[in-house]
Amino acid sequence: MADPILEVRGLNKSFGPVHVLHDVDLTVYPGQVTALVGDNGAGKSTLVKTIAGINSLDSGEILFEGAPVTISDPSDAAKLGIEFVYQDLALADNLDITQNMFLGREIRRFGFMADGEMERKARETLTGLSVRTVSSVRQVVANLSGGQRQTVAIAKAVLWNSRIVFLDEPTAALGVAQTRQVLDLVRRLADQGLGVLLISHNMNDVMEVADRVVALYLGRVAAEVETKNSSVTEIVELITTGRSGNLGLAPATANESI
Repeated sequence: MADPILEVRGLNKSFGPVHVLHDVDLTVYPGQVTALVGDNGAGKSTLVKTIAGINSLDSGEILFEGAPVTISDPSDAAKLGIEFVYQDLALADNLDITQNMFLGREIRRFGFMADGEMERKARETLTGLSVRTVSSVRQVVANLSGGQRQTVAIAKAVLWNSRIVFLDEPTAALGVAQTRQVLDLVRRLADQGLGVLLISHNMNDVMEVADRVVALYLGRVAAEVETKNSSVTEIVELITTGRSGNLGLAPATANESI
């Protein structure tokens, strides 16, 4: 296995008296999809926001390509090559695909927008991801389907030479055909050597596309398993009780978390 791109070691985070994350370890490898799963309140969003620099960490460390890094805000993460696609997608409906992909990072030449260059790069990015569901990069986002919008948001993240892409519930509210398109795209990201962290409640999606699964239980990592050696039943038990057979948190720790 290749060396990890991103490592989180012993991360702790509290909000006032509430200890939300307890000594969390997380590793993301290039060329793999790592699924982060957990029930509501397990700490998934807090963990992602801490890695993104939105929340400060109380203790622990974050390593990028083996070196400790400090991520104080999302721009620090972006400079490292870590991009985030949140559930709301953060797309502007009134702009076209190219304008959305370069929003806030427009290319300028001699003080003017380099529209032709941005359009070419947007087209090349979508082509590189084998996206065939978008006919023109000048389509207005308001006219796109849910699957197409998710594709644009992912392509926007990949455009900036990202090394890792975090995807928050990318198939939520999508139909069967659109879910298929997005899952194929997620797999292609990993096949191109990116590290992908997928946050999902859909166990069928997780089992199909992820290489490894990290299960959070009330702020603690219950276990990390390889999907090929696991099952939906085992992962659901880890999510809901912190244990599955001999795997997971020690009984005393799991009960203490309740």
